[in-house]
Amino acid sequence: MYKKILLASDGSEHSKRAAENAIHIAKCSQGSAVDVVYVVDHDRAKSDVLKNWNSNELGDSRVERLKTVEKIAKEAGVTYKLTILHGEPGPIIVDYINKNQFDIAIIGSRGLNGLQEFVLGSVSHKVAKRANCPVLIVK
Repeated sequence: MYKKILLASDGSEHSKRAAENAIHIAKCSQGSAVDVVYVVDHDRAKSDVLKNWNSNELGDSRVERLKTVEKIAKEAGVTYKLTILHGEPGPIIVDYINKNQFDIAIIGSRGLNGLQEFVLGSVSHKVAKRANCPVLIVK
């Protein structure tokens, strides 16, 4: 049913649960593939660089956030690919979904920065409103 699955991931607990659901859905449809999308938010990236200016671990922390998803997908035998996008997460994810015609998008209900989501409106809400496919929001 769902062959082309987008999973938006940021390494948060909600996105890990979203990954488990995406892998489960992919296993139910033979020939499914999961596109794991991670968005580098320029504003957040600037503050990370300023806080960790003397550290080699900056890039490593982003890669580590996706390792759990990779592990789950490999263990389940699900086809997946990692896509790194740059910009404001909500609009960038929506644009990517709509341009690539996914069958379903799966995203955690909250990300790593709970305060920012409360003030600005959550990424998951923006995706649910604007994506041209069904969106599964995982708590």
